[in-house]
Amino acid sequence: MSLYGVMRTGVSGMNAQSNKLSTVSDNIANVNTVGYKRASTEFSSLILKSGSGNYDSGAVETTVRYAITDPGNLQFTTSTTDLAVQGNGFFVVQDTNGNNFLTRAGSFVPDSTGNLVNTAGFRLMGYNIQNGAAPNVSANGFGGLQVINVNQMALQASPSTLATVAANLDPSAALVATPAAAAGPGNYTSKTSMVTYDNIGNAVTLNVYAAKTGANKWDVEVYDPSGAMLTGGPSAATTFKFDVSSTGKGKLDLVGPPPSATSLTVPIPGGSGTFKIDMSAMTQVASSFDFKATVDGNAPSAVDKVDIDSKGVVTAVLKNGTQLPSFQIALATVPSPDHLTPEVGNVYSPNLDSGNVQVGLAGQGGLGTIQSGALEDSNVDLADELTSMIEAQRGFTANSKSFQTGADLLDVVVNLKR
Repeated sequence: MSLYGVMRTGVSGMNAQSNKLSTVSDNIANVNTVGYKRASTEFSSLILKSGSGNYDSGAVETTVRYAITDPGNLQFTTSTTDLAVQGNGFFVVQDTNGNNFLTRAGSFVPDSTGNLVNTAGFRLMGYNIQNGAAPNVSANGFGGLQVINVNQMALQASPSTLATVAANLDPSAALVATPAAAAGPGNYTSKTSMVTYDNIGNAVTLNVYAAKTGANKWDVEVYDPSGAMLTGGPSAATTFKFDVSSTGKGKLDLVGPPPSATSLTVPIPGGSGTFKIDMSAMTQVASSFDFKATVDGNAPSAVDKVDIDSKGVVTAVLKNGTQLPSFQIALATVPSPDHLTPEVGNVYSPNLDSGNVQVGLAGQGGLGTIQSGALEDSNVDLADELTSMIEAQRGFTANSKSFQTGADLLDVVVNLKR
């Protein structure tokens, strides 16, 4: 046995305990850091081959591991842009240089330009779904992702192109006086209105008239605010027939002959193109007249607040009450999350050990859901860390004693020559 080997083994042990104390100190310092994942120091022995008559002391080496897959508790807040992932997955964020990272730290707020950024300055990434576009997800990369900006949601006007109607026409209503005439201001059984929007966001009220022209047969026409008819008068395109048989039960007669109309098409108010009124769900059952319509399009307005649902859809609620789904937050994961490389700012980057990034949407492909108005706490247990600190301190002291003993014995050997 070499006395120098004893001393080197003691130094190895002190270095190992120092590493453990470093991870413990880091964990304690970040006990209140949102989304922080605790680090731990694992020990493994380095054994030297020894002869039968002597023993050569080896050393100990350390490996730092991160409990990235261990979730922290949720802390609920009053901000809708505070986000937490419930289940698997990470938020995709980007630094100012355009580099993408993964994180569980979801304390996002709008910056001066409207970008959602967390406390470390990383910008939240997602897919643009304005105008009803479906997310174009690139499963094995960050393609198609954009920085989520809440300022882009304000003061946007879009023309109305579709109204979905849920209505009932009263079967007991009397026939109009002149069945051959088109339904209109002077010739109707029932009347209602819809608010639509032109190309620059002006509200345009469309008046809808329904005239009962025969048994289970109605003419429906649309007029603009000036009183001009936008539909083509009494024709097959504006005639709605109902099947009152035991199979139809008051629904539209789609068999005929001729089959009932199911929709009306009129010019977009104040713009180009057409506006479709879908009436396929309209009925004629034993009930009074009822008309409900959901119309797309909106007037320009400032953003009042931002709502985010469990699927990560970012919806701007405008001051005029309009709701505009604008972005969908992306989530990402890797085959081995615990092997991700920690970076400055409580973010992670993939490497060979973690595997390649897989991007998707919340609630799909094994990814978790998004909780708005909540933050994920650090997964550090303070009591465990203080216990580990004592263990590291005692271990360091014991290793220093073995080093000191080796040094004392070496002094004895040196003094033999005197």
